[in-house]
Amino acid sequence: MKVDALMTRSVVTVASDAPLRDVASSLAEHHISGLPVLDSAGALSGVVTECDVLVKEMEPTERRGGVIGWFLDSDDGWRENKLDARTAGEAMTAPAITVEPSCSVTRAATLMVERGINRLPVVDEAGKLVGIVTRADLVRAFTQSDAEIAREIREDVIQHQLWVSPETLTVEVQEGVVTLAGRVENESLAGVLPRMVARVPGVVDVESRLTWSVPSKVSSVAGEDLQAGGRN
Repeated sequence: MKVDALMTRSVVTVASDAPLRDVASSLAEHHISGLPVLDSAGALSGVVTECDVLVKEMEPTERRGGVIGWFLDSDDGWRENKLDARTAGEAMTAPAITVEPSCSVTRAATLMVERGINRLPVVDEAGKLVGIVTRADLVRAFTQSDAEIAREIREDVIQHQLWVSPETLTVEVQEGVVTLAGRVENESLAGVLPRMVARVPGVVDVESRLTWSVPSKVSSVAGEDLQAGGRN
């Protein structure tokens, strides 16, 4: 599944010179936690979030003296910059972490978890904002039916990614548990396919009953070594 199947296409945005009060109003009005920030030309500059606004309510902290104090308090000026911010452009996080519409749901989820973010602006090849995808959108992908999971495995994974005819394999899905059966070309493919299927949204577990026609190179070499050892 790709991001473009889940993303919101009508995106609420804010101009970089918008006052933070307007940012807070938009977040509250639309019940969202973050907004893409656009520059005067309409290009994506960054993302401003609830956290960026809430920093304004924090109390400034006094810096400790000396080298130890510098290490304890140093945050690359992050807190001071946020506290002094008056506009979306001054408070935002930039550059924004983005994905393209063709990005897989798996990749988007990985980015969100690794970077600790809740949303990803979606941009086209020209860098134009075309949508936004959130953690809630990705969670929704996990609820797709067994039939939808089976279709995605056959069409997207087996046929389009691995270039294998889906008619040669059996794909059964029950309560998110996938059973793969049939004969593939080699042992390597028999190992890769279940791992790729496991990354399909909604898949809980994968049971592989795959067989293969050609043994892996490692197995062949090992077998030749054993035969050679037997002759010596």
